[in-house]
Amino acid sequence: MDGAYVVDVEPIADERGFFARSWCNDEFARQGLNSQLMQCNISFNKARGTLRGLHYQEKPYGEAKLIRCSAGAIYDVIVDLRRISPSFGQSFSVELSAANYRMLYVPEGIAHGFQSLEESTEVFYQMSQTYHKEYARGVRWDDPAFKISWPLPNPILCERDESYPDFRP
Repeated sequence: MDGAYVVDVEPIADERGFFARSWCNDEFARQGLNSQLMQCNISFNKARGTLRGLHYQEKPYGEAKLIRCSAGAIYDVIVDLRRISPSFGQSFSVELSAANYRMLYVPEGIAHGFQSLEESTEVFYQMSQTYHKEYARGVRWDDPAFKISWPLPNPILCERDESYPDFRP
């Protein structure tokens, strides 16, 4: 998807384990990514099958996100809502887990959501923008326009995520 990246850490290992840098402002800027860090969030999900999303913030408070699963595992999904993007309307998914240390960089204008694949899953977000409730938006997690194949049936959803409308291009 245009502007989104799976980020793998580069571990430096020894007999104790390893050390890896998960964030570098200069490296992200060199790659042309939004390297501004304004807010960090944690999402804890007690039950396997919990689904959160698909969320985004409208301009002028669009936010880039760097997402990592720090405990358990998630099926992470993004949907491109940028009308001028070559990947407009497309979805992309990747498994992020505490075991694989992968992260997903999500640029502004892309909706994000995930489903927990294990109990007691924790997700850590780094955001380029602070939360502005009046600009928070979402699209329906099961909208047929996005063709997302969620891995677990009968997801656990909040009322807000169930009530989002169908996407209208």
